Amino acid sequence: MRTDEKIIDETVQGEVLMRPPKLANGKKLFLESYGCQMNFSDSEIVASILIDKGYSTTQNYKEADLILVNTCAIRDNAENRVRQRLQDYKKIKKSNPDALIGVLGCMAERLKSQFLEQEKLVDMVVGPDAYRDLPNLIEQAETGQKAINVILSKEETYADIAPVRLDKNGVSAFVSIMRGCDNMCSFCVVPFTRGRERSRDPQSIVKECKEAFDAGYREVTLLGQNVDSYLWSGGGLKKEILTEEQKAASTNFAQLMEMVALINPDLRVRFSTSHPKDMTDDVLQIMAKYENICNNIHLPVQSGSSRVLDMMNRGYSREWYLERIAAIKKILPDCGISTDIITGFCSETEDEHQETLSLMREVGYDYAYMFSYSERPKTLAERKYKDDVPENVKNRRLSEVVNLQRENSSIKTAQGVGKVHRVLIEGFSKKSEEMLMGRNSQNMVVVFPKDNHKKGDYVNVLAERCTTSTLIGNVVG
Repeated sequence: MRTDEKIIDETVQGEVLMRPPKLANGKKLFLESYGCQMNFSDSEIVASILIDKGYSTTQNYKEADLILVNTCAIRDNAENRVRQRLQDYKKIKKSNPDALIGVLGCMAERLKSQFLEQEKLVDMVVGPDAYRDLPNLIEQAETGQKAINVILSKEETYADIAPVRLDKNGVSAFVSIMRGCDNMCSFCVVPFTRGRERSRDPQSIVKECKEAFDAGYREVTLLGQNVDSYLWSGGGLKKEILTEEQKAASTNFAQLMEMVALINPDLRVRFSTSHPKDMTDDVLQIMAKYENICNNIHLPVQSGSSRVLDMMNRGYSREWYLERIAAIKKILPDCGISTDIITGFCSETEDEHQETLSLMREVGYDYAYMFSYSERPKTLAERKYKDDVPENVKNRRLSEVVNLQRENSSIKTAQGVGKVHRVLIEGFSKKSEEMLMGRNSQNMVVVFPKDNHKKGDYVNVLAERCTTSTLIGNVVG
């Protein structure tokens, strides 16, 4: 969902919507999302648009009149999964020839001709800035035309659309605060699939967060490709043309986060994702000021080597990154820190791989999203660098990174034993309906007996033991 986008889910998500259609048209929608949190947030916008046009929803794609797949282009694996799912969906046309299939999101622009013409897998292709055009595109597809809109916008933020929550638990909500990305990391396709960066009016963000809280949600995650670069000037002016005086009068991310935190002390605030070159101390100080802003920061490093970081066009060095980590630990001593790591980037040497491992040991991450390098079309790396690290070397380095992170995660989890954690209950434990689960401020999973507690409650849990990544205890107080 950004230049260093992480995959949070690549499984099928046929969701139950929380709002009925205003004027039912008798047609059913099956909506599936892949990839990052931003894609799931976008799916909520799509659902809102189509429910307002009379669609109801189904969890069974075989009975759907409209199947939409919101796609991720960050790795080959995600694209291959989507293509396989589209093959499955195409088969339903034998029993329901009027059914329409559409691809949304990040794969739309890059693979539009293959999906529409070569493989004939879909009836429509819709880019992430064209969701308002969906009703028109559906009408085109219903007449047998191939419907397509992948035009990227410099203004679209969907700020006026109230999303339909496609959540699983009714406790946590995603709220998009900005769209696009200007960072141009050499390995990343996001600037080409999501366009230039633009921030959303802070009042519309606060309004959406308050509405979520009033509807029973107790946690919001503020989303952006790079939340630290959020800046709203009032007139929607691009930050690169603002004067210093205009910037001083604008709303930055720290100020926005404070506005959201002040909605209610029982509304937890999380955010994703930060960029090391843009994270300033004022963000950390606001986090320290408000208990309901979670002490958890996802700060992607990608590599521990300054040379590799320069090739990646990340905009910081190893030393800069570690200085930001030191600031976090000073201002927020109990902050949970996670990251993204890519192994086997172009020309990465064994010594540079060891630098990544040494940085991981120094930081001691709570968890990490770890991948071997996958060359993406249109990126600077594809045009400029040779993908010259053998796959077996990439995979061996990835295994070493994964094994070390397991050790780090185990250490960090064990440090929580014997402490009391404030936990927001999200639902039943995966293993037993006699146990509930939730997360503490550091985003660590905590499991405990359900007793009379319910989803959406806050409880204090004394952690008495742990697994590698989960704390287990009992409610106290």
